[in-house]
Amino acid sequence: MTSNTPPLLQLTDCVVVRDGRAILSVDSLTLNAGEHIAVLGPNGAGKSTLIRLLTRDVRPLAHEDGSAAVTLLGRERWSLSDARREMGVVSDALQEDYDVAVTARDTVTSGFFGSIGLYAHQVVTPDMAAKADQLLALLGIAHLAGRTMDTLSTGEARRAIIARALVHDPAVLVLDEPTDGLDPAAQHHVLAAISDVARAGHAVVLVTHHVSDIVPEVTRIVMVKDGRVLHDGAKADLLADGPVSELFGFTAHLEQREGWYRLW
Repeated sequence: MTSNTPPLLQLTDCVVVRDGRAILSVDSLTLNAGEHIAVLGPNGAGKSTLIRLLTRDVRPLAHEDGSAAVTLLGRERWSLSDARREMGVVSDALQEDYDVAVTARDTVTSGFFGSIGLYAHQVVTPDMAAKADQLLALLGIAHLAGRTMDTLSTGEARRAIIARALVHDPAVLVLDEPTDGLDPAAQHHVLAAISDVARAGHAVVLVTHHVSDIVPEVTRIVMVKDGRVLHDGAKADLLADGPVSELFGFTAHLEQREGWYRLW
């Protein structure tokens, strides 16, 4: 990235207030294009609020000096189409919407239209169909293309939702607690798929309270606690006993094997 290229996403003096109380306060946070980042913290730390701030599902409190800002590629205002092109977002809420009789292939293709499934007035071009098949293969579920989402396991359906988020080749894929509710086999397949996505050239922001969710391709950790960024730095520095113990509030021991971490 050259010096005159704006950051992909940038937060400045952002405070989110709910019921009169600040639930998230970020002085400054910058996400650059191509980075693989994990946002790590305990439940209730403000991680999901941080993601909703990045996606503009929530807005920061306005300051009198106008300093509060959320920018995408240097712009404070952007259209829904711009946001879809730059950010692919995967969440439990979206997956719940897809617990219906829609095939995995149609689920992925519907990402082009921002709809839940496909409708008669929507025209799927050959390029769209080819892209959907390519992404189903990337996520390791090409053999499930004709199965409906309500017949898939939770892990299989999650991989279809990830594929859906990639149809516009977004600059970054944002995954909010990607392994919640998954059994060990499903966790393995979903995390392997996220690694494949990162290696295929998509930047990844992975939001989790599980150290074991952090795929080897992640190089930067943002630790969030009590509604604030506690630490922001290199994975090698922060995925260590001291910082993780401080973050979670108990004496933690980490084990690393082939780029994967486990917390004891």
